[in-house]
Amino acid sequence: MAFLNDLDETDLKILDTIQRNPPMTTAELAEHVGMSQSPCWRRLTRLKEEGYIVDQVTRLSAERLGLRTNIFANVKLSAHGQSNLNEFIEAVSRIPEVMEVHPTMGPFDFLLRIVTRDVEDYRELAFGRLLTLPTVQEINSTMSLGPVKMTTALPIR
Repeated sequence: MAFLNDLDETDLKILDTIQRNPPMTTAELAEHVGMSQSPCWRRLTRLKEEGYIVDQVTRLSAERLGLRTNIFANVKLSAHGQSNLNEFIEAVSRIPEVMEVHPTMGPFDFLLRIVTRDVEDYRELAFGRLLTLPTVQEINSTMSLGPVKMTTALPIR
């Protein structure tokens, strides 16, 4: 498996460019990083094959789509066996409003980032779906007042 130390400055420039810019053609990328198209395409292909590039997606506006409520929910499980962990992860992974699932250390077991239209939708999700999961003991929710900074760009350079 390759790691960041295996990347040269050109690789880092390619990765940083594609993560900060909308989808671009290989020709546009090559021009932006200062190289010809064929070598740029080969490097891009290698970076994908080695797993540095997971996917390339289009970010949608949650606000324009009416998804204005962001909740961070700390979840404590009733038991910590592997089957309970797997059951919980599988259950919350099927809920479209759950955008991220992070196992955590500390008083709670998981941190969920949840997006809904409004507080009422979140209440229905929390009481109707999350708290009914047999593995869930407790949920502590915090509502975001809105992002001040939100990025998908990793600090690679």
